Amino acid sequence: MTVSASLAAALLVASGPVPSHPLFTWQGDDVIESSGLVDRGALVWTNNDSGDDAVLYAADTRTGNVVRRATYADAVTDVEAIAPGRGRTLWAADIGDNRANRDDIAVYHVHPRADGDAPRFPLRYPDRPHDAETLLVQPGTQRVFVVSKSVFGGTVYAAPRHLQRDRENRLHRFAEVSGLVTDGAFFPDGRHVLLRTYGTASVYTFPGFELVGTVTLPAQPQGEGISVGHGGRVLVSSEGVRSQVLQVTLPAALSRSGSTAPASPEGPPPSTTGPPPTPQSERPPRTTAQWVGIGAVGLVIAGLGWLTLRVARPRGPHRR
Repeated sequence: MTVSASLAAALLVASGPVPSHPLFTWQGDDVIESSGLVDRGALVWTNNDSGDDAVLYAADTRTGNVVRRATYADAVTDVEAIAPGRGRTLWAADIGDNRANRDDIAVYHVHPRADGDAPRFPLRYPDRPHDAETLLVQPGTQRVFVVSKSVFGGTVYAAPRHLQRDRENRLHRFAEVSGLVTDGAFFPDGRHVLLRTYGTASVYTFPGFELVGTVTLPAQPQGEGISVGHGGRVLVSSEGVRSQVLQVTLPAALSRSGSTAPASPEGPPPSTTGPPPTPQSERPPRTTAQWVGIGAVGLVIAGLGWLTLRVARPRGPHRR
């Protein structure tokens, strides 16, 4: 990516919010802090932010009523994100860590009709604990990625290709991205990723994580969740009781980026047993021009995130 391309993406942040319309409003009192989203067409799944039980909720998009619940563990600490798995399965990520002192983060592989213990895979960062609110699962390989959250930009961490249930799965640094990342999702093609902050959304290539472009999202009370459906439908959610789930329209240049059929750029899918993971091949280092461009985008997004945080309401517990 050239510096001019990066600066064009940064300027797009200030061009006004992308078009949107309400798809539905969460009904009842089950969902009060929607933090992650998975779009399954007629059903949209979400999780509550820190403080809720280990439960995922699915709403009928015609009414907003919660019509399905999946309980997957006895207890969790801070589930911040979910992602679509193969078939009808879901992934849930207990990775929130506001104080950056947790040694027990994990992901769960959840069946939508779960009523008990789902397979749990413990994770460990290669350096130190980080706060994170984003889980990415590559649609072709089902490889798991966690994106840390920081005003200085996030780090994409890759899990081993073969997740183990009986030991910690060591993450490794995979890429760097800009902004206070609160959620993300792969496009159907598996070669592009959509990451959001409180007020913006950015499209990146995969596996290179080169920035394609950034847009401003519509205003929300505390926007955190984002999803990409099988047809490329992009939804965003917000914390708050009876908050709306919005369908947003990305510019054609960005929406076309990931609208092709699913692909598997990293080889065979992972398994829960088998040989230890092989090291990730090294990608070419970024050029000076690329780092300058990423820095420009980061400054704009970080500023927007800081302003948003000033007005963000404090979070409270939601145990039932």
